[in-house]
Amino acid sequence: MRILITTGLYPPEIGGPATYSRKLEVALPQYEIEVIVLPFIKVRRFPKFIRHIIYFFLILKEGRRADILYAQDPMSVGVPTMIAAFFMKKTFVLKIVGDYAWEQATQRFGYIGTLESFQYATLPLVPKLFRFIERAVASRADRVVVPSKYLAKILGAWNLSHKKVSVIYNGIEDLGDTGNKTVLRGLLRFHGKLLVSVGRLVPWKGFDTLIRLLPKIQKSFPETKLLIIGSGPDAGMLERLAVETGVENDVIFAGSLERDILIRYLRASDVFILNTAYEGFSHLILEAMAIGVPIITTKVGGNVEIVDHAKNGYLVKTNDADAIMNHTNALLGDATLRANLVASAKRRVKQFSNERMIDEIAKLLKGMNTH
Repeated sequence: MRILITTGLYPPEIGGPATYSRKLEVALPQYEIEVIVLPFIKVRRFPKFIRHIIYFFLILKEGRRADILYAQDPMSVGVPTMIAAFFMKKTFVLKIVGDYAWEQATQRFGYIGTLESFQYATLPLVPKLFRFIERAVASRADRVVVPSKYLAKILGAWNLSHKKVSVIYNGIEDLGDTGNKTVLRGLLRFHGKLLVSVGRLVPWKGFDTLIRLLPKIQKSFPETKLLIIGSGPDAGMLERLAVETGVENDVIFAGSLERDILIRYLRASDVFILNTAYEGFSHLILEAMAIGVPIITTKVGGNVEIVDHAKNGYLVKTNDADAIMNHTNALLGDATLRANLVASAKRRVKQFSNERMIDEIAKLLKGMNTH
């Protein structure tokens, strides 16, 4: 059988869809599934809307040879893939890793509610339209794949039958030798304690709380630095906040980094903190676990499906500064505690292998092709 993967991101671009699409492209042929990948980068140079029309015709061209069209999001590639699948009478599979409409409503239209409340909220026209479109695309799909039970529950509010939704956890590959922590710190010419947080610089990632918290942590560990990796619309605001808080020399804004470099910064750190209000399923948590970095994150979304509180990491409420500070101080000051959490985390991450993920998606696709 043959599948066409439509994806908004593809290597050398970075991001979940890029990594996932490449994994399927390489591994699925072992299951006698031929893969064609159509990255959106082929049309990104064109004006908005025009690029989607061109992409639609590319799907029609490539999709003629495919049995299944597999879109990696419900909007940028999902809409043209859905329409093409309808015209060509092809099986349409959709992967959803988050709620695009909620993200846009929060980032651009001032929505302050939770993802759960958003599903039933009265909205302005544009986010309401986004919500309608993503739900329409999902309803047209023959199967929807999500990476966590949490997202499957969210999709229940979209009036999708639970029989249409398949939970397949994302896998993590063997990261190999990520370097010696002491050596990496020497290369970075870094001394002291290093906290790392990674993500798009958007309101729900909670970087502002970490910046405000840093001076309090420095009372116990004066040489502590905070490294923030990522880019986004809140960059300027966060940089100004660091100045206002008096830690502009202790907060490092690294911007977006290539994955190999990001992994090495993680390896060199003492604690990885993900203070997010929303997370479908965090690949970064798995990577931090795999390379031996203690984790503090929030008990939201798919995080609770990975982290067992006080066993392989810590779960806190979003923006709970006191809890984050207490756990951070405990980890920075207790090598035995760090070692115990890291050892447990490394055992946990083995349950999220690439091999398991590929095997489950191959069985799903082959099952869809027999219908």
